[in-house]
Amino acid sequence: MTHVVLDASAILALLKGEWGAAKVASIIADASVSAINQAEIVGHFVRLGAPLDEIRTMLGALPYEVVPVDEALAWEAGGLRAATAMAGLSLGDRVCLVLARRLGVAAYTADPTWREIAADVGAKVVLIR
Repeated sequence: MTHVVLDASAILALLKGEWGAAKVASIIADASVSAINQAEIVGHFVRLGAPLDEIRTMLGALPYEVVPVDEALAWEAGGLRAATAMAGLSLGDRVCLVLARRLGVAAYTADPTWREIAADVGAKVVLIR
């Protein structure tokens, strides 16, 4: 069962050994990640020149569940655009927040701007650092 939803920034912190990695490591086995956030992580490593098969192996070793984005989630994420525009949240950020809201769990992120909009979007946010 999912107890948290991870933003791409949280998973990247774990994979890169950044500050906050230990917090992510402690909850990753009970985590979900949206397919959009998974795409952001893949894109990050592709941009750095990593081959897709190596990225697939690296991410496949992590015990989180990847959740597909359905039409309802897409509508919810798109609907948050106005509420999150001032904080500069991306589509992936909004999908993460609405997935966490849908599941009734916290969204873990490294992005401190999420704290500013959490109450406005009805999501619980935990900063990893």
